Amino acid sequence: MNKIIIVLFLFSSVLKVNGQNDSINSTNTNENIQSKYKSLIIPTVLIGYGVVGLTSPTLKNINISAKTDLRGYDDKKLNIDDFSQYSPFLSVYALNALGIQGKNNFKDRTIVLGTAYIIMGSSVSILKKTTKVTRPDGSSSTSFPSGHTATAFMAAEFLYQEYKDVSVWYGITGYVIATGTGLFRIYNDKHWLTDVAAGAGIGILSTKIAYWIHPLINKTIFKDKDKINGIAMPFYNGREYGLGLSMTF
Repeated sequence: MNKIIIVLFLFSSVLKVNGQNDSINSTNTNENIQSKYKSLIIPTVLIGYGVVGLTSPTLKNINISAKTDLRGYDDKKLNIDDFSQYSPFLSVYALNALGIQGKNNFKDRTIVLGTAYIIMGSSVSILKKTTKVTRPDGSSSTSFPSGHTATAFMAAEFLYQEYKDVSVWYGITGYVIATGTGLFRIYNDKHWLTDVAAGAGIGILSTKIAYWIHPLINKTIFKDKDKINGIAMPFYNGREYGLGLSMTF
């Protein structure tokens, strides 16, 4: 039963790449509004599952069983997730550098990425401080939601949005990597399944919101900025990993 639930979680996450179109220059038609509402279903379900899991004895038992199914009694840890969380969004810039153009230019995609990261990071930080869920390994009380997973799914949605018109397989690859990142968080004894589910939902939703509000941000903050130079790179300070954004305009 537990394995089936995990598989359904993976399938629903990857299936998302066949979802609705979100465009920076979308028109305010009824069809577009309905499309946006439909695209909220999966991230809402994932976040809802995680929130319910904070108090549900049934979901807490599933958390323990999922941990056992993935990790077993192996004490080894694979820190691939510390790096894989950034792979999808770095791929966007790598593909553009190789001449494979996505939906937006450097300025627009960097603004979107920065906006998504701010929304995702602040949401994760607030929830970690307020829920105070103990990690599976007992190392801290900042388990809910999974920040690594949120970053990975934020990046996967970003890759999907930028390259879905070139090939849907870019998005599928991003979501596979993001899903793997979430599973490694469970395997490495850092998060419960509910933490990972909520993180995935927050990540997807953050990028969606970033694309939706981009026209307003571009008009009010960057209206006179025709060119932006910048870089987005992951960092490690000896204790934790993060994302550094630097822009000059």
